[in-house]
Amino acid sequence: MAGIAQEQATNRLLRSLPEEAFGLIAPDLKACDLPAGRPLVEADKPIEHIYFIESGLASMVAVSSDGNSIEVGQIGYEGISGYPVLLGTDRTPNRAFMEVAGRGLELSTSRFLSLQAHPEAHLVFLRYIHTRELQLAQSALAAARYSMHKRLARWLLMCHDRLILDDMPLTHDFLALMLGVRRSGVTEHLHILEGMHAIRSTRGSVRILNRRILLEVAGASYGAPEAEYERLIGSELLGDERPSKLRGAGWFS
Repeated sequence: MAGIAQEQATNRLLRSLPEEAFGLIAPDLKACDLPAGRPLVEADKPIEHIYFIESGLASMVAVSSDGNSIEVGQIGYEGISGYPVLLGTDRTPNRAFMEVAGRGLELSTSRFLSLQAHPEAHLVFLRYIHTRELQLAQSALAAARYSMHKRLARWLLMCHDRLILDDMPLTHDFLALMLGVRRSGVTEHLHILEGMHAIRSTRGSVRILNRRILLEVAGASYGAPEAEYERLIGSELLGDERPSKLRGAGWFS
């Protein structure tokens, strides 16, 4: 998709770039399908491409030497994979892969890093890294201080924010893996949320019935990174001009 127009992009970082900066990379952006399970960043391997997520959901996962893993971040249409390259490193021990299939715009790392010469664009990405660090910090806080009930509600809200779908293709096994708990625990708490009429959980799918109930359950465990993203980055996608497919998305709606 060489020569993509900025208003055609769904990715909020691309839409937030100054027009001049976007023009520098537009000819090199390559549209691609991102099927579930596709790796975006491999552990300890050079990050050769950056992916601007247009739809779907990616997970960043920390993996220990003995094989234990847990999700440390989510990426949707608000973000990119491979951002550690902005910190002067070409690789990371963490992995990133597509959790829910979608589409994206691929850009070589070298072309992406050329944007550092554009101060306003560079600032956008530095602010994005700040929101990523805050998301990680809030995940650690939630794991240490909040109940499984609240953590599950928080995680579902974060998925809902990024997928812009009420029917989310999430399995109990995957929820357990991402939250670092047993499958039986996830199933039990999904049933509790069902009893509150917040969700409906079926095989391989979680449907959001009432987001407000999830917000009440999650309480203070959810919202700080989302608010910081809107404060620092924001975009016209929040206004009336955003594409119809994005209206009604999360982010405090």
